Parts: sequence; C-alpha cells; structure tokens
Amino acid sequence: MEHLPVEVIGNILSRLGGARDVVIASATCRKWREACRKHLHTLSFNSNDWHAYHDLTPSRLEILITQTIFQTTGLQGLSIFMDDVDEFSASTVIAWLMYTRETLHRLIYNVRTNPNVNILEICGRQKLETLELSHNSITGVEPSFQRFPCLKSLSLSHVSISALDLNLLLTACPKIETLGLVNPEIAMSDAQVTVELSSPTLKSVYVEAISLDKFILEADSIESLHLKDCALELFELIGKGTLKHFKIDDVSVIHLDIGETVDNLEIIDVSNFTIMWPKFYQMISKSSNIRKLRLWDVVFDDEDEIVDLENIAVCFPRLSHLALSYDLRDGVVNYDLQGTSHLENVIILELGWTIINDLFSNWVEGMLKLCPNLKKLVIHGVVSEAKSHEECQILANFTSSIVQLMRKYMHIDVQFDYD
Repeated sequence: MEHLPVEVIGNILSRLGGARDVVIASATCRKWREACRKHLHTLSFNSNDWHAYHDLTPSRLEILITQTIFQTTGLQGLSIFMDDVDEFSASTVIAWLMYTRETLHRLIYNVRTNPNVNILEICGRQKLETLELSHNSITGVEPSFQRFPCLKSLSLSHVSISALDLNLLLTACPKIETLGLVNPEIAMSDAQVTVELSSPTLKSVYVEAISLDKFILEADSIESLHLKDCALELFELIGKGTLKHFKIDDVSVIHLDIGETVDNLEIIDVSNFTIMWPKFYQMISKSSNIRKLRLWDVVFDDEDEIVDLENIAVCFPRLSHLALSYDLRDGVVNYDLQGTSHLENVIILELGWTIINDLFSNWVEGMLKLCPNLKKLVIHGVVSEAKSHEECQILANFTSSIVQLMRKYMHIDVQFDYD
C-alpha cells in the first residue's frame, strides 16, 4: 500500500462516497491525508448515510461540512443532500459554493437556507456539467449572465420556478441533453397554467408529479420521454422524429401528441393509463422499428375496444419484447388472438392479471402459440393477503394448468412475479 501513488489513493477515497468514510480513511497516514487534501475529487454529505447527522444541530453540521470541504483543493463532484435537516445559514452555504465552484463538474444540492441561495448566480459561467437542485427557489433567470456553457444534465425537484424562468434556464444551457422535473412549483401569472420549453440539444426528458393545463415541449433531438404521475389537459411534443423511447405511467391527459414523425420509436411503455386504442395505435402504427411494447394496467376508453395482435405483428416486425396485462373481472379479453400472422421475433413475453380467473390460463396458451420463437415468459400477478377458499382454488388451478402447459414448451424460461 505504501507504494501506491498519491493520485491513486485520491481516486480510492473519491469512490467511498460518504464524507464520514472519507475522513476516517484519510486518517490512515500522512500520505492518505495528502491524497484527501490534493487529489480527492468527489465528496458527499447525505443525511441518510449516517444517523448521527440527525442528532447534530445545524450550526454543528455547518462546522463539520465547512472543515471537510476546506481541507480539499480540487473537488469535481459535491453532493450536499440534507433533506431532514433544518435550515442552514445562507452565508455558510455560499462560502462552500464559492470555494468549490471553479473546479466543480457535478453538484447535487438539497439544502434549505434562509434566505434562499441563488445557485445560478454563484455557479453560472463555470465548468458544471451536472446540476441537481431540490427544495430551492429560482427567480429572475438571466441567460446572458447566469449561463452554464458546459451543463449537460439538469434536475429540478420540488423547486419553485416560473414557466418563463424555466424556459430561460434551458436557454442558458446550450449543451443540455438531460432534463428532469419532479413536482415543480410552477408560478404563473395567468389563470391558465401553460409551460412551453424549447431546446435543440435535449435528448432525454423526465417529468413527474406535475399538473398543468398545457405542456408544450419543442426538442428537435429528443430520444427519450418519460411522463409519470402527471395531470395534463394537453401535452404536445414538437420535434423532428428522433424519439426512440416513450414511457407514460399513471398520467391523466386529454390530448396527447408526440408528433407525426415517430419512425424511430423503439420502446413504448404505457401503464396505469386510460387509452383510446384506435387513436393511440394510429399514432404509433408507422413505427416499424419498435422492439419493446408494454401495455400494463391499461384501461380502454371504450369497453369494446380490441387490440388486434395480428396488426401489431404486421406493423412491428422487429418487436422482441411484448408485455400485456388486463383486468379479467368481466371475462372480457381486449386482445384479439385471431389471425394468421405470428409474433416471430418476440423472445420475451410478460403477461399479467389484476384479478385472476380461469380465462387467464387460456389466454397464456393462446399467446404462446403466437410467439413461436419465445425464450422467456414472465407471469405477473396480484395476490391479496386475505383470500377466500374459492380464490385459493382458482390460483391452484392456474398453477396446475401452467405446469401442464409448460411441459409443451420445455425450452422456455418461465418466471413468476407476484405482488
């Protein structure tokens, strides 16, 4: 160990993550203390890492963090995640950021201060590539002054910001590729809550827990879009057909438009969503490159709507991963197994139920016949804690039927995943 270069020791300490572990390890010897001081490039203070953080007063925590940060000379990554800690002094937090800002590439900041610390003003025009802000307030963005020339990833969680400032912030990041918005507090001057975002470089967008009238996203380079737990009247994506991965989970939306050009779509993942299948199918039917299609806990707007699996086989010839689930409560099967076309390239099949009955086994058998080259079958189910004798018997019958069925398909790997 004594022959290790001091730079290598610095890399080792940087991989420890938690600041407490770094401080303990650096006490090994003089060489390790030197490595911590001159070659440590990542430091993390997380209130979840060490229970004693919760026992210390904010002023004592400030001292510990200050002493640790000021013993380093070239931090590239700094994480200060004090979610359950009371407010820190704004002047102390500003001192941390001013000391490290010229070398920082990654900043994770979840600190409550009084008054609010303007992260954009302090860290703008520096080398930041990744910025994650939580429980902060952003006002009066000036793209020409608060510019982030190197920023590629931006995440805002429980941040208060106006729709205008949010768009201006994207403008201030000319190289941004990844954007995450989690439960933002959008300040609006008009009665109608509308957010319009535009960025030519964005590739990945994740939006969670947002409620708006209109959300318009203009992103010519976008490849991944994930909407989760949102309430929207209108969502519109304006782009140039670069979208590859579209995921929507537990979203209420009246009008959904992901663009007319969806030729590059490879993954479609829809769950906990009320869907007008004909309209949705029309929107994605030209996406011949789709490799994965997931329709999970989907409620059909019209009870008589049928998903024609033969059309799926014809329109999506490259489909290799198919996941379907539905509620068999009324004995209504929304997936048509008739037709002559097969899902030739599907090698992974996931099937699930909400409430099981004897029809499910028949449906599984029908799906297996449609997938002649299947290699893996995953069956998902919901099993309640309290079950009647009849429910237990149905589950037992299903298990027996699956065992008998799989004797015909010995080459298929079968897995069960119950909640």
